[in-house]
Formats: sequence, C-alpha cells, structure tokens
Amino acid sequence: MDVVVVGSLAYDSIETPAAKGERLLGGSATYAGLASSASGASCGLVGVVGDDFREEDRHLLATSGLHLDGLVTAEGRTFHWEGTYSGAMGEASTLNTELNVFEAFDPEVPNAWTAPKVLFCANLHPALQAKVLDQCTPTRLRMLDSMNLWIDIARPLLIDVLNRVDLVVLNDGEVRMLADDANLVRAAQWLHGELQPGSILVVKRGEHGVLALHPSGMLHVPSVPSPGLVDPTGCGDSFAGTLAAHLSKGEGPVNRDELRSGLEHAAVVASYTLQGLGVTGLVAMEQSDRAERLQALQALTR
Repeated sequence: MDVVVVGSLAYDSIETPAAKGERLLGGSATYAGLASSASGASCGLVGVVGDDFREEDRHLLATSGLHLDGLVTAEGRTFHWEGTYSGAMGEASTLNTELNVFEAFDPEVPNAWTAPKVLFCANLHPALQAKVLDQCTPTRLRMLDSMNLWIDIARPLLIDVLNRVDLVVLNDGEVRMLADDANLVRAAQWLHGELQPGSILVVKRGEHGVLALHPSGMLHVPSVPSPGLVDPTGCGDSFAGTLAAHLSKGEGPVNRDELRSGLEHAAVVASYTLQGLGVTGLVAMEQSDRAERLQALQALTR
C-alpha cells in the first residue's frame, strides 16, 4: 500500500453562501483518501461508519480506487456534522456534531497495511493517533493532522504524537495556538524547533497558500486563484491526501524541491475540492485540466 489514511468518514450537512446540502458524504479520511487515490497512489482507508452508510457512497469510494478492508461498519448511525460558512468562508461555524459510531472508534490497521510508504493520521484524538502509530511502520513517512480542540483538551498527548511523526500538517491558527504567539513566522519556527530533528512542518493558510518549514529552509506555495468558491469543507484533508500520495513515490528523506512539488500538486487538488459541494468537485476533477492548473500555479512563482 502506498498510503494508509486513518480518520473519519461522515455525513455532513452544509450551508454556504453558494450552496446547501444535507447528509453529504464527507469526513477527513474520505477527502484525504479520494485525493490520494486520484493522485495515483494505492490508498487504504481505516475508519468506521454506521449501518446507515449508503451503498452508493461505499461504491463511490471503491470505484475511486480506495481499498476498504480497514472500513468497519458498526451498529448505529454514521458520524454527522452540521455547519455553515459565511462571507469569505474562511472558517466554518459548527451547528451540531453527532459522533454516533465514531465515538467508540478504535482504529485497527489491517495486518497487510502496517508497512505502507506513507501513513497519514488525519484529525483524530491524539490517543487514537498514538495507537495507529504503534501499529504501523511506514517505509518512508509518518504524517499527522490535528485541530484546535485537541490543543485545548489534550495538549500533552498531542505534543507526544507530534514528536513521533516526520511531517506535521496544521493550519495557521493551530500553529499560533500551540506556540502562544500571534506572529505566524515566529510561531512556526518555534514549533518546527520542537519537533524531532529532520521533521517538516506544513502550515495551511487558506487563500494565502501554504508555508512550509523544511530542515534546509522555509518555502511558500500560493493557493490556486479561483473565483468559483462553493464549499471549502475538506480542502485541508484533500490537500494532505495529495501530498501523501506525491511523497509516497519517492525514496529516502524528502528534499526541499520534492516538498515544493508535492505542495503545488496538493494546492491544485484542494482548489477542485472547494469548487463543488461536498466531494463533488474532487470527484469531478479531470487530469488534463489538473495539469493545466498546475502549470498556471507554477507560473506564479517559478
């Protein structure tokens, strides 16, 4: 397996200034897995859904190339999140969260998947991420994402798992929160210094692109200019899934040029995610158009 993704599968009810939908297929593992598979990686999902999980959604995941041996169906309802976006859609307002079967999620990575090229622990409680890290020995890279909730209520556990991975993906608010510093560059430099030697810190900044701290220096990749913003849900997860797929193709330590290339590909895929409601923009992505968009992005900085 090139990439193993561990995270949530969910049904999302979303309202944005541009669109509205009820019980749409979503979740961090869903977006990351779809993006990883669309980027040419063999990708396995580890997660849990309820017995209300629609057969057409399972079919979509399978026909998109995802391996589902790690997907457990439990008695009860699938994790449900309800949120709204307004204005520039920089951040969602959560209206309702129903953990349902996800509340008792105990991740078990299939034996055949315990040595992938890249392991991506999507947003989960740090204790669950630690359990996944105990089960897997990736041959190239351990990646991890998190959120402000775990910084608030499980900071010591989060710091522990951050120091067990090779690449950390966080948004700018989370980095500032961890460092207790409003200056993003200073906060990112502090956090990067707290990680294990040789680690990479990737800081997502929404429409302002991404800042990355590599052992050989700092780099910046812009976002893809897009006037067609419909729904930003899952952009960060599809970004991370694409990056995981890109880095699964290499060997040895990730060099700065390889990281830049992976971030550019990830920015392009994220730009498709926000163009449709739920996963529709990501699923509808065409490879030929994707290549043109990548060239346009590279022309901004190269």
